[in-house]
Amino acid sequence: MCTRLTAGFFVFMNRIAIQGFTGSFHHEAVELYFGTGTEIVECATFRETFNTAADPELSDGGLIAIENSIAGSILPNYNLLQKSKLHITGEIYLQIRQNLLANHGVTLDDIREVQSHPMALLQCSDFLEKHRWKLVETEDTALSAKNIKMHHSTHIAAIAGRFAAKLYSLNILASNIHTVKKNYTRFLVLKPSKEITASGDENKASLYFETEHKKGSLAAVLTTVADNDINLSKLQSFPIPGSDWKYYFHADMEFTDVDAFNRTVTALRNKTAALKVYGIYKKGVTYG
Repeated sequence: MCTRLTAGFFVFMNRIAIQGFTGSFHHEAVELYFGTGTEIVECATFRETFNTAADPELSDGGLIAIENSIAGSILPNYNLLQKSKLHITGEIYLQIRQNLLANHGVTLDDIREVQSHPMALLQCSDFLEKHRWKLVETEDTALSAKNIKMHHSTHIAAIAGRFAAKLYSLNILASNIHTVKKNYTRFLVLKPSKEITASGDENKASLYFETEHKKGSLAAVLTTVADNDINLSKLQSFPIPGSDWKYYFHADMEFTDVDAFNRTVTALRNKTAALKVYGIYKKGVTYG
């Protein structure tokens, strides 16, 4: 934790690293999880976010997107997680709602160009195809919003969330313009391992494991999980670099009895070639 002096009082705040900029969906997820006013540390890439989250001089942890209900898993982030020394301490689900933003006084007839992240442009393709606007890809949805505000643009709009619109005082010309309305992103909260403390209400866990390269090894793992009344909510496989098509797995498990999960982990250590628990935490809340 770091301290900030405000109106004569010391206020304790989290410094949370995110990939992206002020006003992004990552930023919104941080404020929903940690509270309004949480200090964010902007990072250009996910790799930088992991490195910053692990450095106590730069931050107190991080929040990163790990999967989207439309685009699927963000595979590079699973690899970064596996290589890091960070632990998962929580999660949050955020409904992604895209909007067309412009400066006040600008109308739809004034627009000649729309800027946003490539994924946001793709998510809004049906809406954008109805217009003959020039589409420009940028690094981030919130950065696009910030740019049109800073340059007082009168013919350029941005696609971003309501959080960015409010932060940069922009007008929403068209709301919920994304094609698929049920669009959710799952974010993980990451902290250095030395800061991990149990709260007693944990009901979900994420772990990494490798199986022996022989028949039935994965089946043995799955059977053990089922026998202990654990719900395997996600199982993602990855090739082990440099191996002859051997794989490691990321698993998310949900449970009502933490002792049952602990028994499962103990049993799995005898059925896997390697195993690492990334974190035990409370299943996330969905906002939107």
